[in-house]
Amino acid sequence: MQAQRFLTVAFFLLLAAAAVSPMLIGLAKFPQWLEIVLGGLMSGVLYALVALGLVLIFKASGVFNFAQGAMVLFAALTLVRLMERMPFVLALALTLAIMVALAWFVERVVLRPLVNQEGIVLFMATLGVAYFLNGFGQIVWGSDVYTLDVGMPKEPKILFEKTFEGGILVSTEDLVAALIAAALVAALAFFFQKTPTGRALRAVADDHQAAQSIGIPLNRIWVIVWSVAGLVALVSGIVWGSKLGVQFSLQQVALKALPVVILGGFTSIPGAIAGGLLIGLGEKLSEVYLGPLFGGGIENWFAYVLALVFLLFRPEGLFGERHIDRV
Repeated sequence: MQAQRFLTVAFFLLLAAAAVSPMLIGLAKFPQWLEIVLGGLMSGVLYALVALGLVLIFKASGVFNFAQGAMVLFAALTLVRLMERMPFVLALALTLAIMVALAWFVERVVLRPLVNQEGIVLFMATLGVAYFLNGFGQIVWGSDVYTLDVGMPKEPKILFEKTFEGGILVSTEDLVAALIAAALVAALAFFFQKTPTGRALRAVADDHQAAQSIGIPLNRIWVIVWSVAGLVALVSGIVWGSKLGVQFSLQQVALKALPVVILGGFTSIPGAIAGGLLIGLGEKLSEVYLGPLFGGGIENWFAYVLALVFLLFRPEGLFGERHIDRV
């Protein structure tokens, strides 16, 4: 336990040292450092938003939801095609209803027959759901690249011009997306901690059979969890679809969230937030300050190497629960 705490503290100290190192060199580089830190934190919030969907499903069913990326793509694709036929507000409401209906379908057809099965069985079921959504979404809505315009500002802004020479360049789109993601994350954290349904979800996460024995309906809980995951996928699809365009590769965003949940812990909502911020900040800092040493491209694999290190020394993550099997 002491060794794990030491590794955790050492990781934070190293990350903090990498962050403040430009300040030690001179104030002239402080604006550049601040731009990098802000960009990393905003990217981290978006990673945390996608990771939140993975954590919700894992807490309720004990399995990694491989279909979360496909849900993000399906939600964004549904919204952008409906917006061609109706106003944005109506298209958004209809897309949310479709995602809730999808949650009910997955629970009734896929999950309910697999109650109390092994985790690998449920994982393979989510893999099948992912491929179904990919194919079904392309059949219904097409496979072209679509531009999703929901009114988010695109032009960057320069802040603190009077404080720093040249100011600090900030992407307004990333800033607005980060605020939306942060608001949703805070609302879901409150939902899980303070509401009776949220406490029931946590009880199911701790022990399925014990929760059923005290009258908590497991099937209804799974519908709620998948509906919330569908809402998270919709918001993620709006944010990432607006940034990258609605295309088939959008589902790969979920793979970028995998190191986040490994870092923070598969069962922890605060861990998903902290893991996303650390991954986003670490990516930007490593790309700028370590990228020249490795020839660039470190941002593409930094998160996965960091996740590998955590799997070797602290597989439950920073905020995950440690399981001890007594024999």
